[in-house]
Amino acid sequence: MARTGAARGRRLLLDALLLCALLPQPDTAWKQHAPRLRVTYKDLLKSNSSRLLLTSGDGLGFQALLLDEDRAWLMVGAKNHIFLLHLDHPGREPEKIFWPASREQVEHCRLAGKDVETECANFIRLLQPYNSSHVFACGTGSYQPVCAFIQLGARGKGAGAPLMRLVTHSLQSGRGRCPYSPRQPFTALLVDGEMYSGTSSDFMGSSAAFFRTWVRGAEQSYIRTEQNQDHWLHEPAFVGAFAIPDTYNPHDDKVYIFFRETALEAGQWDRRHIHARVARVCKNDVGGKRSLINRWSTFLKARLVCSIPGPQGTQTHFDQLEDVFLLRTRDPQNPLIFGLFTVSSGVFSGSAVCVYSMAAIRAAFSGPFAHKEGFDYRWVEYKGRVPYPRPGMCPSETYDPLLRSTKDFPDEVISFVRSHQLMWEPVQPQGRQPVLVRVNVPYRLRRLLVHRLETESRHYDVLFLGTDEGKVLKVGLASTVSHSTEVINLEEISVSKTPSPILDMKLSPKRQELLVSSTHGLLQLALYRCELYGKTCTDCCLARDPYCTWDGKTCAPHLLTEKRRARCQDVLKPDVLSQCQDTAEGTAVATEKLVFGVEKNSTFLECLARSPQTTIRWLAWHGEGSGLSEDWRPLRRAGAGAADPPAGQGGCRHL
Repeated sequence: MARTGAARGRRLLLDALLLCALLPQPDTAWKQHAPRLRVTYKDLLKSNSSRLLLTSGDGLGFQALLLDEDRAWLMVGAKNHIFLLHLDHPGREPEKIFWPASREQVEHCRLAGKDVETECANFIRLLQPYNSSHVFACGTGSYQPVCAFIQLGARGKGAGAPLMRLVTHSLQSGRGRCPYSPRQPFTALLVDGEMYSGTSSDFMGSSAAFFRTWVRGAEQSYIRTEQNQDHWLHEPAFVGAFAIPDTYNPHDDKVYIFFRETALEAGQWDRRHIHARVARVCKNDVGGKRSLINRWSTFLKARLVCSIPGPQGTQTHFDQLEDVFLLRTRDPQNPLIFGLFTVSSGVFSGSAVCVYSMAAIRAAFSGPFAHKEGFDYRWVEYKGRVPYPRPGMCPSETYDPLLRSTKDFPDEVISFVRSHQLMWEPVQPQGRQPVLVRVNVPYRLRRLLVHRLETESRHYDVLFLGTDEGKVLKVGLASTVSHSTEVINLEEISVSKTPSPILDMKLSPKRQELLVSSTHGLLQLALYRCELYGKTCTDCCLARDPYCTWDGKTCAPHLLTEKRRARCQDVLKPDVLSQCQDTAEGTAVATEKLVFGVEKNSTFLECLARSPQTTIRWLAWHGEGSGLSEDWRPLRRAGAGAADPPAGQGGCRHL
């Protein structure tokens, strides 16, 4: 009898055994906007994964960042100052250059109606490496742009980071290189001693152009887009510029420019419609001989399309190009272009990221031209004869050994280029749709940075997105077997105490850090916060963060350079029941919590999910033996036959 009673008691106890399991939601739920972690600014400071480097009191922040990973320093442009921070020595005081505008320039700016504190100063907006010992810097100069060289000199034997000083005799005009205003968008790229820049060219900011100047040459040695020609550029806002080789011949190298402008081809009734553009020029372009003197003779542009399909074939276009990122690949001629776009209207607002291949961009520039035709001058495809050599082609022996300079182009080619800058075919993104869309959210995306992680089986692209309210979103993009892209929302990090727009971001893969500047400060941020995901293998794997892995004891950073056995590295397959299997005990680590109760009594069941991307299931044991999976059954409320408790909630349940 005693043995029978003991067996019955053991049976009752097993009947009351409950298991709380965390399971990933269906795939559609992964595409929701909810991140795996939301980190407040206070929590960020507690996590020891960030460090405040500089603060800004003027509310304009730090708009120019230059990172040298090899020498572990960061140069920062601010109001009247340039700072040099030593990343390997956080306790060392930053080196500083004081570079204000003259009193006369400040007074002239004030008399022109500008604000003395927020506009009439020298705001450093351009920092470009010139060589190993010099950096080329430009500032607004109180609405009189000015540029100069910063010299980096060795401190002494074994002293570490270099000193820096302003080379005063190198002061030169910054017109055509740097904007007059501290707030105007612009882009600049220094290549082989030549500065390519898209910026305003006058005090009022009403005229903008794309320039090339020689930073050590005479001021008159420049080339630019044609003036007062709206079909060249119409109210442009420049976003980025990159030098990308087209062939193995350096004479074919081109500079690609990304911007947005008011589109003329949108029609006379929609003159204010904005289009995103990609343009290109040949690096060896020196202008025409009898026409287009000191003007680009290879300048062409095409539309960048980033849209989502709608009902009945309609498209919702994201045309406001905000930022662009060039992801270098193993093939230097074929990097990937990531574009960040926004749209704003009375009905709809949101942001999107589209990815473009260089093959698609080159195809647009090799396609038909657009021009105006007919009694109403509508923009149509040009079907007439295209002169030889093809307009936009670089003078190179690759195509014609007799053409050694753009001044050798026939007059017919120069005349055609002067009136046909726009290509007819737009550039479509990969998959013909965005890889990321954010709509109906309380923020807008403003800055974009991409980090590619290579693994044995595939690669992952991690997007860092800066918002207009001081947050950085970390989003993973994983390519599936069907060549589609799965979006994994990882983190939403508040990087400033008060909401403020993100101005710039720089990635340091070597240090596994992100440098983020906002209108209120500069922050050094680790790429991962693995310990915040939880203390179990399940939490770590369900996070699907490619920077983190379960090492057997903790959720730890997964450094690709390390050779160690890790459990959950494939973010596409978060199968925690197999990845987190404890081979020693034969039970799954996914068993988060075991609860023992008494039959016909009440027990409070609580199991809060750390991630909004998971669901909660309570399972009750209904068998005895070795623990076969079919003996675990979903828990139902007594007398009601109801389903499992709602995700993330506990409650009193009758056993």
